[in-house]
Amino acid sequence: MKLPFKINLENKCAVVTGGGGVICAALAEALAECGASVAILDLSKEAADREAEKITAAGGVAKGYSADVLNMEALKGAYEQIKADFGECSLLINGAGGNHPKGTTTKEYFDTKDGKDVITFFDLDAEGVNFVFRLNFLGTLLPTQVFARDMAMKGEGNIINISSMNAFRPLTKIPAYSGAKAAVSNFTQWLAVHFAKCGVRVNAMAPGFFVTAQNKSLLFDEHGAPTPRTKKILSATPMERFGETDELIGTLLYLADDNASGFVSGVVIPIDGAFSAYSGV
Repeated sequence: MKLPFKINLENKCAVVTGGGGVICAALAEALAECGASVAILDLSKEAADREAEKITAAGGVAKGYSADVLNMEALKGAYEQIKADFGECSLLINGAGGNHPKGTTTKEYFDTKDGKDVITFFDLDAEGVNFVFRLNFLGTLLPTQVFARDMAMKGEGNIINISSMNAFRPLTKIPAYSGAKAAVSNFTQWLAVHFAKCGVRVNAMAPGFFVTAQNKSLLFDEHGAPTPRTKKILSATPMERFGETDELIGTLLYLADDNASGFVSGVVIPIDGAFSAYSGV
């Protein structure tokens, strides 16, 4: 059987926020390989440029830009630069996000015997929690306001948000991050409905456990051995392993290509080795 289409993103400008990180860098590389011109936004201009250089060295088209996803003026400045370089954005990947220690408890369960050196639920710092919500939720909303306007006015475009399996199953110790990613999933559905009449699709990917620069020290000790939390994660993941970044690419390209998923909007797809589906028994 001959497939009715192939993934072709030529003549599309794709903007990837958080593009200097492990996961979003892999997404940017895949988009470029399918012909998109990729604008890599990151808080670190060095990280954005490094990834752009990697893509161009492989024959793709990319450029790095520095922008804080919580700073509207910085985003507008990046928008103007990108439009001058590549034209209007037609595909937005909202990948910027993360957690903060001040939004995290020390232990999984509250214990009345815990001493002052233990951060319990009652010790969570409001500013830390606020930072996590702002980075993940506002860090999705603000870039969308900046880059999706042209899509909505033109009557075509595609937005892919990065949620998390935390939105399906809140993890112990990280209430701020779990709640923030649940907000991203809800916002994805809301925005899909809001833009439904103007030809803009909005979906989300919800990765499970992947090893990144942010979480590596939590998953492995200084000798590279799995931590107790890693053992719990893998025992609750029916496929009994971490995901590989390449395993996000199929879902990304499916959602990015209008021929493959033109009638798909408002979905949040878990890529998590069945973690979100597992009841524990």
